[in-house]
Amino acid sequence: MTLLHLVLGDQLSHSISSLRDVEPRGAQVLMAEVMAEATYVGHHQKKIAFLFSAMRHFAEELRGRGFSVRYVTLDTPDNSQSLRGEVERALAATGATGVVVTEPGEYRLLEEMRGWQAHLGVPVEIRDDDRFLITQSGFSRWADRRRELRMEYFYRDMRRHFGVLMAGADPEGGQWNFDKENRKPPLKGLAGPRRLSWRHDAITSEVLELVEARFSHHVGKLRPFHFAVNAEQAEAEFEQFVTEILPSFGDYQDAMVAGEPYLFHSMIAAYLNAGLLLPIDVIRRAERAYHDGAAPLNAVEGFIRQILGWREYVRGIYWRFMPDYAGRNALEAHRPLPALYWGGETKMRCLGSAVQDTLEHAYSHHIQRLMVTGNFALLAGLSVDEVCEWYLAVYADAYEWVELPNTLGMALYADGGLMASKPYAASGKYIDRMSNFCGGCAYSVKDSTGENACPFNSLYWRFIAVNREKFRGNHRMANIVAGWLRMDEMKKQAILARAEDCLVRLDAGTL
Repeated sequence: MTLLHLVLGDQLSHSISSLRDVEPRGAQVLMAEVMAEATYVGHHQKKIAFLFSAMRHFAEELRGRGFSVRYVTLDTPDNSQSLRGEVERALAATGATGVVVTEPGEYRLLEEMRGWQAHLGVPVEIRDDDRFLITQSGFSRWADRRRELRMEYFYRDMRRHFGVLMAGADPEGGQWNFDKENRKPPLKGLAGPRRLSWRHDAITSEVLELVEARFSHHVGKLRPFHFAVNAEQAEAEFEQFVTEILPSFGDYQDAMVAGEPYLFHSMIAAYLNAGLLLPIDVIRRAERAYHDGAAPLNAVEGFIRQILGWREYVRGIYWRFMPDYAGRNALEAHRPLPALYWGGETKMRCLGSAVQDTLEHAYSHHIQRLMVTGNFALLAGLSVDEVCEWYLAVYADAYEWVELPNTLGMALYADGGLMASKPYAASGKYIDRMSNFCGGCAYSVKDSTGENACPFNSLYWRFIAVNREKFRGNHRMANIVAGWLRMDEMKKQAILARAEDCLVRLDAGTL
């Protein structure tokens, strides 16, 4: 029996389950670039170029290992422009009598695949994606034992299970996380190191030309293009992070500096999520750096928590609660996404910088995403659907399994507290403390009222006022709500008036 082994664009790992236990000689692999996947949201030009180039390089690696690879480029004649259509064409062309595929990372595609067998008339085997460190059923077993699904407790259990940063039964250093040590504001002149860059080979150059020809209307800047496009390059970038950058990551992981989109962040999420790096490998490499004395515990633990804890946790939340999760909107946020998220003018230096970095690099680090673009969307009551689509489109590491819980759950609190014990809402004080944005801004971060007041300040208190009944039962919000209720009535009215003026200006594109 000849099987067709389908490899998706975010499954570029030689250990992927769809290729496991397969003798390369005689095995038929299908990979396809299709418009249906490139355009279901308006993906950033760099994201499309990264995936197409990485896919083409991976196909060459498979051929080098002896696999027969049917690779369909976007411009291949008769390309049906859908995955199912390309599977159907490949079955007819190869005579394969069955399909094997690793489960996709998005619910919409998994639901489609579950109907393929009936449509195609051949067996379709959908295998677990065991590159992740916990299966969907394993996460469900963990969740079934919990009243609240907090990431911190999941992370601790994962540390114990895998023996990561453990000293016997206790966490290394005597505590589970070092967040308090990882919140240093940026020093004057703080800058990240120069990152590796890669010369474009013929494959990448051809892809860039394709994206310019077919996707120039998509969001973002295509050039300069800086992504690694194969595992060797991705591993080199990660090694640079571990040896040169990780030691400073912990102290400044929450810091934001104008003109420094990367600082000391690893920038490997796109490579992990596309399969060029494997999570257990990077976890063990970072752990070794600590034991070798090459990086401090607060930096290594903070980095590992993002992967062993947060990355695995959000995937578990996604699959446990989909498809209903995508429709949640606990705070009833419906304001249309304003033009400034697509690069429109704004006098808000922090927001303008975060958006411009995103459009230029298809990247911004997690504090910019959570506490600038996400926090503003939360305070302004922006449409949950539109904000989630924006995050999915603009970041090279974004797939729905990771984007949706992070955006809907953490940034927007639209799941009503399933993931977060309180909204990640903050006034301009947080941004002033953790960045150098406010010093050069047209607005005054010290003011909540008046036409020059920082919009974050008035919108923060408006957010509390509008949602105070929803927060009454939240013990972490009770003091904040009480503070609003105790505030002088004239001051409250002035704050609300400034907030409404900000929203009017936001809608008009003049904020």
